[in-house]
Amino acid sequence: VQLQASGGGLVQARGSLRLSCAASGSIFRRNVMGWYRQAPGKQRELVASITLGGSTNYADSVKGRFTISTDNAKNTMYLQMNSLKPEDTAVYYCNTLTRPPAAWGQGTQVTVSS
Repeated sequence: VQLQASGGGLVQARGSLRLSCAASGSIFRRNVMGWYRQAPGKQRELVASITLGGSTNYADSVKGRFTISTDNAKNTMYLQMNSLKPEDTAVYYCNTLTRPPAAWGQGTQVTVSS
């Protein structure tokens, strides 16, 4: 399985970005999926997840600002990020919530300037 996150960039605070996660195979139809992020000097954390039935869950730090979704027909998962804050700056990754997870892709850098 290959997971490739894209769509990151440099944005000002209160701006928006939409991340995409492209995957090989039918991973979205077989696994609970999530978006993770890792800021410099910090551990990787799960920020949003979506079940096979479409139920979503968010970390408190992003609740109300981020929206996770999937398009199974396109084998793509999205993370709509609104009202971005400097503390959202991190490398964002997509992956399963299985233990162990699938192989990590390169991630996409999100930088929010104040």
